[in-house]
Amino acid sequence: MEVETAEFGRAEEREQSHRVICQLTDAEARRSVRQFSCRKPQVLRSSSSSSISSSKTILFNEEYVWLSQEEKLPYAFYVLDHELAVELGSYLQKKGNLLIPFRGEGHTEAVLSVAFSPDGRHLASGSGDTTVRMWDLNTQTPLFTCKGHKNWVLCIAWSPDGKHLVSGSKAGELICWDPQTGKSLGNPLMIMSQGHKKWITGISWEPVHLSAPCRRFVSASKDGDARIWDVALKKCIICLTGHTLAITCVKWGGDGFIYTGSQDCTIKIWETTQGKLIRELKGHGHWVNSLALSTEYVLRTGAFDHTGKQYSSSEEMKQVALERYNRMRGGAPVRLVSGSDDFTMFLWEPAASKHPKNRMTGHQQHVNHVYFSLDGQWIASASFDKSVKLWNGVTESFVAAFRGHVGPVYQIRWSADSRLLLSGSKDTTLKVWDIGTQKLKQDLPGHADEVFAVDWSPDGEKVASGGKDKVLKLWMG
Repeated sequence: MEVETAEFGRAEEREQSHRVICQLTDAEARRSVRQFSCRKPQVLRSSSSSSISSSKTILFNEEYVWLSQEEKLPYAFYVLDHELAVELGSYLQKKGNLLIPFRGEGHTEAVLSVAFSPDGRHLASGSGDTTVRMWDLNTQTPLFTCKGHKNWVLCIAWSPDGKHLVSGSKAGELICWDPQTGKSLGNPLMIMSQGHKKWITGISWEPVHLSAPCRRFVSASKDGDARIWDVALKKCIICLTGHTLAITCVKWGGDGFIYTGSQDCTIKIWETTQGKLIRELKGHGHWVNSLALSTEYVLRTGAFDHTGKQYSSSEEMKQVALERYNRMRGGAPVRLVSGSDDFTMFLWEPAASKHPKNRMTGHQQHVNHVYFSLDGQWIASASFDKSVKLWNGVTESFVAAFRGHVGPVYQIRWSADSRLLLSGSKDTTLKVWDIGTQKLKQDLPGHADEVFAVDWSPDGEKVASGGKDKVLKLWMG
């Protein structure tokens, strides 16, 4: 797997004719990539030695890397994915200096989840190879490979203060990581009867304006329960039981309530001091697949904004986050939108009524994902019918249908200014839609297989995508 960078509006594969890949191969042709990371394309020079089996040096990024005959694996060199039939020294003597674009160490199985940190400085990814990886976006290099899960990493979530990252796996494990060290904070949070019995379907943190520093998060599972965890105590403190089938999605709202959507066709609202059920929302005729809150952006980013300001104390961060939340909410009730396998969406004001404000129809197949724009003015929905639809988040009226994907659309994300919408699809592409013109603005091909996960950085400058091809891509605006 590799990390690649591309720029919107430019050919992703420019200068491919200069690309060199170095791979290690064993006797059974199993390969692992030997990589030398750099921020910018660098010049590779070979020593005068031409025999690949003898000791030699490669000057890379102004550092000498020794390739010695004591290496257990022979080296195979690739240009444009074709193995060199001649010795590397001879090839370089003929071709001269070659530019090598950045390639970082990556996942060895499908990338299932990606998420930018609240301050936009780091990126995390979860994979079928059971690892979580953290990346430095300033240097575009891998920071840590976090190991500890026993099965696929299905979901990841940063705390709004950026001090923790939690990952959930198909085995039901939850691990809390320290982004500064890449180390787990204790053992996986699945101690005997405290843990989930089936895979994790969602994770959501308590907003920082309610509690700083962030300590509590909620996890949802295929086993039908949601659990509130305290990372300081390293244990489950409340179990939310009541759904009769799997919970598919979970949100911790700025009002202090937790919202869960389930395959039992209901949405439940819970208070978080004792875990009591306070309201049940009914209306969908099939599984609830996705939930979104109108305040979701400020809940995710907390006190961080486009200025990149850092905070010296938790209290300062809490106060700024509260101001941002109140400004975003504007005195209006929080809105909740749900998407379902019944092809419909409902818009709710849970604090005011258990009945939906509006039923939104138009999709011809299952609604996979729903998302409010960052200003709360728009709602986007993605569906198996290969379309993305746009709705007015205030009047609940249908606005436009974006068609262009030739496969189911799995996920959507908004830009920080709410002017652009990103979609990732089974058809291997990402597409950027312009809300003003209601047309396709940019097509982002490049993945070799289904795109499972997408995210847009809080500063609006970067897009990350991961998929079945084991590749994590970083697109620069």
